[in-house]
Amino acid sequence: MIKRDIKVVANGFHYLEGPRWHNGTLWFVDFYTYGVYRVEPDGLVKKIAHIEHQPSGLGWLPDGRMLVVSMKDRKVMRQENDGSFVVHADIWDYCGGHANDMVVAPNGDAYVGNFGFDLMGGAGHRNTGLVLVRPDGSAQKVADGLAFPNGTVVTPDGKKLIVNELFGNKISQFDIKPDGTLGASRDFANFGDLGDEPDSGVRLQRAKIIPDGLALDAEGAVWIADTINRRALRIAEGGGILDEVNIAPEGVFAVALGGEDGKTLFMCAAPDWDEGARKAAREGRMLSTRVDVPHAGTP
Repeated sequence: MIKRDIKVVANGFHYLEGPRWHNGTLWFVDFYTYGVYRVEPDGLVKKIAHIEHQPSGLGWLPDGRMLVVSMKDRKVMRQENDGSFVVHADIWDYCGGHANDMVVAPNGDAYVGNFGFDLMGGAGHRNTGLVLVRPDGSAQKVADGLAFPNGTVVTPDGKKLIVNELFGNKISQFDIKPDGTLGASRDFANFGDLGDEPDSGVRLQRAKIIPDGLALDAEGAVWIADTINRRALRIAEGGGILDEVNIAPEGVFAVALGGEDGKTLFMCAAPDWDEGARKAAREGRMLSTRVDVPHAGTP
């Protein structure tokens, strides 16, 4: 493991997610201040929007309007040119739990994951799927049988979608069909089948990786936030672990590649993902380090 210099980009938050490098700057959300934030050129962090039902995944339509997942009411919100927000899509009927991360492809198709079950309430694990939200706001389920899809990228050619399975011990991939729907799931990296085990804690104990946020690089490898294992990992297709950034004692819960040359790895750090604990403290922060291979794909 290479020893790297870890820098603090922003701190004093509750729980950061959804990092994106967009238009030359870093964007992210804080679950429990209900905010979408942008890092300004002078390094100050500016709150851009307030999402009352808790923001998560971020993306942008081809015309530049921002989309934000509103988690607890299971909607995708759209920011209009005057700064106001409207409902882009209501995906309640397609979700088994909170709506969560999202990738917006260059053509405006948005792929949205969800928890699948009441994680914070202690419910048993249940698989779920991905929802495609088209630029006109129409929605349909395009994948199923995923163990908490969380962290999604589209390859540079727009022909493949890669998605973490947080409680599945694996990263999956799909071909994107010309109409935006997805082909059959296949492994990008699989570290062992966890079967139908309903206890989330047992699933975590048995897993080698616990993949949260996802970023693709120019060599076709992915960086994942290996959450409670307190590290970011670079993983090749097939499952080879190529690199590691350990930030213990903190956990890392989302990642993005950005910076002017695409070689800055941003990491959302916090002690844990417990909702009560994170709401009660401002221990979330954004960290960064330098890596060798630049960003590719979307986001």
